[in-house]
Amino acid sequence: MVLVLFVLSVFVAAASAGFLYQLIGSHRDRRLYAGLGRWIDIGGRCQLYLMEKGTGGPTVLFESGIAATNLNWFHIQENVSHFTYTASYDRSGLGWSSPCRTARTPGNIATELHAMLEGAGIKPPYILVGHSFGGLVMRRFALSYPEEVASVLLVDPMRCEEWPPLNPKKQSEIDRGKKLSRYAIPIARFGLARLAVTSLLCRSGRISGKLAGAAGNGGRHVLDRVTEEVGKMPREVWPIVAAHWSRPGYYAGMCSHVTAVPDTVREMKDAKPIHGIPVMVLTPGKSTPLSDQCLSRIGDNVQQVIAPASAHWIHLDEPDLVIDSIHRMVLDATPEPVAVPV
Repeated sequence: MVLVLFVLSVFVAAASAGFLYQLIGSHRDRRLYAGLGRWIDIGGRCQLYLMEKGTGGPTVLFESGIAATNLNWFHIQENVSHFTYTASYDRSGLGWSSPCRTARTPGNIATELHAMLEGAGIKPPYILVGHSFGGLVMRRFALSYPEEVASVLLVDPMRCEEWPPLNPKKQSEIDRGKKLSRYAIPIARFGLARLAVTSLLCRSGRISGKLAGAAGNGGRHVLDRVTEEVGKMPREVWPIVAAHWSRPGYYAGMCSHVTAVPDTVREMKDAKPIHGIPVMVLTPGKSTPLSDQCLSRIGDNVQQVIAPASAHWIHLDEPDLVIDSIHRMVLDATPEPVAVPV
């Protein structure tokens, strides 16, 4: 009995210490990093975190992939801001924004994005830039508010035919993503996620390596993928990425996004083509190019450009290609000369 009480006391003490460690760390993160942007109230007890850089017009809007925040565009936005005004943000459920109140489908997200732009006083015309899942969001935005859109750049947009319900074989990936996200919520709540990602991105990585090893081959695979992808981002954003990934809310938001993938596919598989608006699609050289039929489903004025040295993360693998593509769109939408980016 004494041994049981001792073990229970140690467990409670460790859990309390972890909870306190997470609470203090979260307050510190918000104080250090969140002040770089501003929050825009879009109603329904929801605020979206907005990051703005540059001046002039037209406005270039960035939309990230399914579990990514505004940080995914850090390098691109910094360079594009040299020749026009730019805005990136965190969707609800991710980054510094409020928890999501609606299903994470392109229609709901596009509506929230539009409300944020109105609340922030950001006027059209907009050049829309979306990566992966964000490409579907920007397609929906262009269909919903065509009079406000100058052009669209889709960076390896999500292909509906590759996901459920059109491709039921991928359901296991969605189920696995939901399960891992749900497991991560209590892990983050008691500070273990903070311990792991801080070790990985801000320190030696020894602790994260041991934790991944304890989780088996799956843990090591996740660690390798995270290291490879985040390693392509500027080092100055790594501590902010660690702050995001330390929050229980991040994993709840990720779970909501992954859960909504089938509904996203149902919404977008028969979406109308974008009419009268120039669209450029950047396709990785390591993927199969989109067919003419697929391109025609996107819009009636679509150009596909192959990024020869890229995998899925073209904006991290070949950032200059993305920056140059945006610059050409800005030139096309601007009556006055625009300085060439450095």
